[in-house]
Amino acid sequence: MTLTLVGMGCGSAATLTEEGRQALLQADLLIGASRLLEDLPEGCTSRRRAAVRTEEILELLHLEGAQRPCVLFSGDTGIHSGASQLLRRLREMGGEDIRVLPGISSVQLLAARLGRPWQDWNLCSAHGTDCDPVPAVMDGRPAFFLTGGADGPARLCQAFAEAGLGGLPVTVGERLSYPDERVVCGTAGSFSHRKFDSLSVLLAEAAEPSAVRRTPGFADEAFLRGNVPMTKQEVRAAALAKLAIRPGDTVWDVGAGTGSVCVEMALAARRGRVYAVERQPEACGLIRQNRERFGAWNLTVVPGRAPEALAGLPAPDAVFVGGSGGELADILTAAMERNPAARICVSAVTLETLAAATAALTAAGREAEVCQIAVSHTRAAGRYHLLTAANPVFLICAKAPAGEEP
Repeated sequence: MTLTLVGMGCGSAATLTEEGRQALLQADLLIGASRLLEDLPEGCTSRRRAAVRTEEILELLHLEGAQRPCVLFSGDTGIHSGASQLLRRLREMGGEDIRVLPGISSVQLLAARLGRPWQDWNLCSAHGTDCDPVPAVMDGRPAFFLTGGADGPARLCQAFAEAGLGGLPVTVGERLSYPDERVVCGTAGSFSHRKFDSLSVLLAEAAEPSAVRRTPGFADEAFLRGNVPMTKQEVRAAALAKLAIRPGDTVWDVGAGTGSVCVEMALAARRGRVYAVERQPEACGLIRQNRERFGAWNLTVVPGRAPEALAGLPAPDAVFVGGSGGELADILTAAMERNPAARICVSAVTLETLAAATAALTAAGREAEVCQIAVSHTRAAGRYHLLTAANPVFLICAKAPAGEEP
């Protein structure tokens, strides 16, 4: 048996390659989604079986006994395609005589319609998978999204608008390659409640990056502060080092204040999400302003008092507690119940908070590591310079449980 996986292009038969067409004409069995089987080139007379799940396809290949079967996939076999999972299973089963034929993908067709190169686009799929579109536009590249089901262009645009990116330029390609094809340009905000065809793709331009340097420990003066307490530069840099934020992490900042810590965490977790929990309305406003100032669009402000406000958040990979309102033990318990291996860092200026943090971590079976940070800055005194000490700050960190990744 010689099995061929065929990329059918992004729509009409006009986007099928000649090599793919010949494979279909010579096949004795065609397997694929019903939509693909209904729009085959003229002359395809072999038997057809509708299936899209990998195990269903494998079962049909076994039962039908064909010698030249073809499995059909929309778009290109190499871009967010079910072909990859099928290939993996076939190779696990020892399959060797397999051909893979590419197709013209919707990203290629949209780029051609716009007269733009696409080699630097961030290729994403919101078709049948959870997709947070905001991080995709944060690395300086346009982001292309395959869409489908509930995650159509409007839903993605709503997510952009809710993150503060309502003015982000976007382009939607509907029914590409069909006679009623349409390509429309606008903004995320203007498209957030607009209806689009189910066969649509979305191109979102890159969010304008902040001009502020991106090395850890931004200068305190770079943040808008108002009258809200802020974690200072040296302590912030140390806390970020302790938390070791990774690009895809989900992070909580509880008692976020001005947002100085969560902004830096959001830029570090550029493919993840950071949730800033803050009960003071003035502080929530400052966090949003600093989010925009630094381009930390994957930062979500959660107004409310912890631990109650934590209930609906995704499980965290890392947690920073800068303020607890007297609820520290319950906050730490809530975090560790959601993820027992979460990396945790608590900032404290009083011995009582230090004791409460270490007790809560110990009670949960986590080993507490404590460091004290004492910072002094120079000040001029006539011809001389003196050091003025700030209040020492404790960082109480939870070491990862045995066997867990730090």
